[in-house]
Amino acid sequence: MQPKMFCQSCTMPIDNEIDRGTEKDGSHSDDYCKYCYQRGMFINPEMTLAEMRSVITDQMQKREIPEAILQNSLHMLPGLKRWKNKEK
Repeated sequence: MQPKMFCQSCTMPIDNEIDRGTEKDGSHSDDYCKYCYQRGMFINPEMTLAEMRSVITDQMQKREIPEAILQNSLHMLPGLKRWKNKEK
């Protein structure tokens, strides 16, 4: 089954509410995962797109995620809400 919702910062699937970050009011975010976003703010607000690419690569390789999925995630990054219109 293909995920329908992805974190708009790191591409992690967030179809399951427990994987979602939280807004200021404590509700679950529809846009971001719990590893990127808590209490209405990015956990690492100074992170660059290049740093996110590195984190994604490291985490997916540790979990032995297939290379095709890794490459797809890296390709998606610049179009996500967090990175769109930002320096590459």
